[in-house]
Amino acid sequence: MSTRSDTNRWLVLVIVCVAQFMVVLDATIVNVALPSIQQALHFSPSSLQWIVNAYTLVFGGFLLLGGRAADLFGRQLLFVVGVVVFTAASLLNGLASTSNVLIGGRALQGLGAALVSPAALSIVTTTFAEGRERTQALGVWSAIAAGGGAVGLVVGGFLTDVLSWRWVFFINLPIGIAAVILALRYVPNSRAAQRPETVDVAGAVSVTAGLLVLVYDIVKAQEYGWTSARTLGLAALAALLLAAFVAIEHRSRAPLIRLSIFRTRSLTAANGAMLFVVAGLFAMFYFASLYVQDVLGYSPLKAGLAFLPVTAGIVIGAALSQVAIKAMSARRVPLIGIVLASGGLFLLARIPTHGSYLPDLLPGLLLMSIGIGLVFVPLTLIATTNIESEDAGLASGLLNTTQQVGGALGLAILSTLATSKTNSVVDALGHPASAAEQTVAQVDGYQTAFTTGAFLMLAAAAVVILLIRPADVATIDEGESLTVPRLEGNASRLSSGR
Repeated sequence: MSTRSDTNRWLVLVIVCVAQFMVVLDATIVNVALPSIQQALHFSPSSLQWIVNAYTLVFGGFLLLGGRAADLFGRQLLFVVGVVVFTAASLLNGLASTSNVLIGGRALQGLGAALVSPAALSIVTTTFAEGRERTQALGVWSAIAAGGGAVGLVVGGFLTDVLSWRWVFFINLPIGIAAVILALRYVPNSRAAQRPETVDVAGAVSVTAGLLVLVYDIVKAQEYGWTSARTLGLAALAALLLAAFVAIEHRSRAPLIRLSIFRTRSLTAANGAMLFVVAGLFAMFYFASLYVQDVLGYSPLKAGLAFLPVTAGIVIGAALSQVAIKAMSARRVPLIGIVLASGGLFLLARIPTHGSYLPDLLPGLLLMSIGIGLVFVPLTLIATTNIESEDAGLASGLLNTTQQVGGALGLAILSTLATSKTNSVVDALGHPASAAEQTVAQVDGYQTAFTTGAFLMLAAAAVVILLIRPADVATIDEGESLTVPRLEGNASRLSSGR
């Protein structure tokens, strides 16, 4: 069946964009509700991050599998299954009465998103013929991704303030139900002309399990001791699972990640740099969200509004980066962005206990967000240049996965260090901490996280300087590759720290 001849393609675009908007909305809508969720379900400071990481790790681990399955079984089928899983998980999260139930539901949401995003983008690109109409359709898609992140901040704050944190999940129910009904009626179940032999479930499960164990080990290391038998045993298990993933990919007839692609120096270096960038990025969103509500006393709605300049800063930085790439080497632009972003984090590391938004928070947020915009575009171009056309999808999906994994690992490390610093400050008092002393200790922990995030950013600069050569970006510098690839949900994740 021909999608373009038998179906109103603009209606198809609306349907998939509605579902993508739901996924994008979830990226930011949860962040501003974190303090309310922590209080209601009694999350500890170290376990709160699992609301983010359970989603992120499963999303990243199964993202490439979702794209492969959509090609094999049909894009509409995987899209519908993904929306059903995501919507059911949202209901589970809204009804959650314990922290473990919510964490499990968030992981299930991540699986649903990993099926929805690649299937939805494939539906768009196969529904619209290459040329002006596809460009218009992808422009709408990108606007949904960028706008959804900003809307989520405000909507999440409003729902948490007026109703409760549970409504940041319940809001997905009518959207998901409508998307499923319309997709079944109007979206054809197209398949790839050259379908993969397998979907490599074993590869996706092994890498996701390995990353989950690794993050859990990092989070629990402070409690168990970094050199304890339990910590070392979990580290060994994580290494074994990740080694099993490499072995599976090496032997698979249709691997999720063809390991030979890492021989492309520009791809490997750009993904390595992005890993550090996103790890540092999480420091700003996660800890700044806690700071403005737990320390400055902002309501969830006011907190959401406080982060709107970040979205604007990223858009400004991304626009400037495309001009800068033409004026100087694509290798230099991310270095400028990294310097700005790390500078913003160093400013945030100076936040006081009795601070205020304009002098203490906004300058660091703006500097960080403009820097991230300058970093994101050139690194995306570098990661997807020098790639054969048949590997373009793999390169884009790999960059998406790197962002998810980098964010999860970064948040685990930064949260562990922040909690350790807070506990050490409290322990040094020699007496039970008062509310004021506990707040001071919390801010000390946040400062440690921001400082560490800044150094992670600088590590990304070292990767760019040492591994990316002028020859690796020659195609970009000559102006032959200045169209930024559309990656599933990147704009939303950048404006939410996800």
